[in-house]
Amino acid sequence: MCKNIFQVVKASAASVIISLLFVLVFTLIIQLFSIPMTAVKPVNQVFKILSISAGGLIFIRGEKGLIKGVVFGLFAVVITYLLYGLISHSLSISWKFLIEILLGAVAGGISGIIAVNIKKQS
Repeated sequence: MCKNIFQVVKASAASVIISLLFVLVFTLIIQLFSIPMTAVKPVNQVFKILSISAGGLIFIRGEKGLIKGVVFGLFAVVITYLLYGLISHSLSISWKFLIEILLGAVAGGISGIIAVNIKKQS
């Protein structure tokens, strides 16, 4: 049980760190190339999905990949949402947040399933 919790915590932390790195690099790209602001939200969603997938593939092992993946995906979305809200000084919860939670759970679940099955074959 403790091992599973530790995997979820590590995967969530990795996802948050990877997501923050993506956003930092994208911010620099926006500054250099004056990308329109309409592109920011979709790109950030892609970054969140990629970071959740990476966190799951790196740290989820053993059994119950779907459950651990969904849980860590939810945690990663909530933590990044809170961090982005603190950074931008605007934190509002709307129906869009529920869609982000759903996307995070799906991405986490899929990456957890893949990670568990890749580790079994190795």
